[in-house]
Amino acid sequence: MLQSLRVCSRQTASRAFSRQAGAAASIEPTAPVRVRFAPSPTGMLHLGGLRTALFNYLLARRYGGEFILRIEDTDQARLVPGAAEGIVQMLEWAGLNFDEGPGKGPDKYFQSQRSDIYRKHAQELLDRGAAYRCFCSTSRLEALRTEQTAQGRAPAYDRHCAHLSSRQIDEKLRAGERHTVRMRAPSAEDSDSGRFYDIVHRAMDFRGPAGFDDAVLLKSDGQPTYHLANVVDDHLMRITHVLRGEEWLMSTPKHRALFTAFGWQAPQYAHLPLLMNPDGSKLSKRNDDGPVQRYIDDGYLPESLVNYTALLGWHPETPQELFTLRQLEQSFSLAGLSRSKSVVSRERLDWLNRQHLRAALADPDKSAGLIQQARAEVAAASGLETASVRPETVATALRLAGDRLTFTKDLYNAVPFMFGDPALDTTAAEQALILVPHEFHIPILDALEHALASEVSESWIGFAKSVAAAAQVPTKHVMMMLRFALTGERFGPKIPELLDALPVDSIKRRIRSAKAEIESR
Repeated sequence: MLQSLRVCSRQTASRAFSRQAGAAASIEPTAPVRVRFAPSPTGMLHLGGLRTALFNYLLARRYGGEFILRIEDTDQARLVPGAAEGIVQMLEWAGLNFDEGPGKGPDKYFQSQRSDIYRKHAQELLDRGAAYRCFCSTSRLEALRTEQTAQGRAPAYDRHCAHLSSRQIDEKLRAGERHTVRMRAPSAEDSDSGRFYDIVHRAMDFRGPAGFDDAVLLKSDGQPTYHLANVVDDHLMRITHVLRGEEWLMSTPKHRALFTAFGWQAPQYAHLPLLMNPDGSKLSKRNDDGPVQRYIDDGYLPESLVNYTALLGWHPETPQELFTLRQLEQSFSLAGLSRSKSVVSRERLDWLNRQHLRAALADPDKSAGLIQQARAEVAAASGLETASVRPETVATALRLAGDRLTFTKDLYNAVPFMFGDPALDTTAAEQALILVPHEFHIPILDALEHALASEVSESWIGFAKSVAAAAQVPTKHVMMMLRFALTGERFGPKIPELLDALPVDSIKRRIRSAKAEIESR
């Protein structure tokens, strides 16, 4: 852990660093990139993880590179069964197809399958003197941490084992003493690891008077820690850009120091700000709006969630808000990444879902699947047999619901009158009926029955005006009586659209039912 933190502006950085920071004017890649999404399968995919995956994917597509999925499962104790498979499935659901990853590509993409590689590289650091074996017991380390905390110091390893002689190390190894391998962190004076340019946060200086801790690279069971595996894999997989959450910003000096110790070129870093709840707290997997699966279960389209997620920390160059994935691939830029934290809001997501749902229903390649999905949802909500819910009726109902429909699963509740005659003895029906003077009820319904006895040859607006003239009432009362009879509700679709959507036989039957209901009172 760093002993102190100091974020410097480019004006106060060194001349060399200023040249590096000056790269802000040209942060967009000029050559194909290789990026990776490297989740830990300790739970299902979180909205923040989806955003990290999306931004990496978009960078690869925008600049002609490769998007790699790497599963960082070295922490075997915290693995959740099925989590890795779930991550793959959710990326596929979102349309973020990786170029290399589990089951696809020339490499091994689960870190648990690469242990030999990490041990080999840890040995290389030992041979270079850039790492050392630590034989300290857990109890000693805990006592050290307690003492340092009591003294008001940040816990850090005291390099008790850093100066063991070769003979001492050999004796301990022959005795079978458990040990870890620690990096030999460079001092603040000898290293520029803590001073770097971050694409999002710009010029950073994390150097402190005590440098940073000698992080464990290999645990006592021979398994690598995140720091070692992450750096080794990023180098061997030729990663050019690392886009990840800002919780890893403090670890970047360690990672850069490891790159230097190996003699490798470090990738460019972009640390994405946290996602926040509306109350200002950090969004986490435990929040209702955290897990991606929750959004899927709630009925959001992948196009909508991807569009929404892209706008959490990225600003397009135009006021455009509605994007397809293809449009995002063409528009994404590193310069558009924001340093500000983003607040997760369902209101904005709901609006996007309504827009994408409308676009999908107008697309023949997508509408058929949505109609079948809505058909099953209507059957479940209404208690009807699926076979009795006609696809044509569902398609008409979806069109009629229009922008008022956020999810297909809400179709039945939005327009129940499309799937059966409405109940006219409800509070909702009464609220429509009371808007028409009582003495006009039967005359209007009689005029409607008479007018519908012959084929309607004029527009529905003209039809309503003709009925109003025959009944000697205002046209608005005819419209409301139609709404009462046809829907049993005060509000809903426009009457001409409703009349177009319902079969004439159904309209006639509902007019007769409305007349019978009123006469029975």
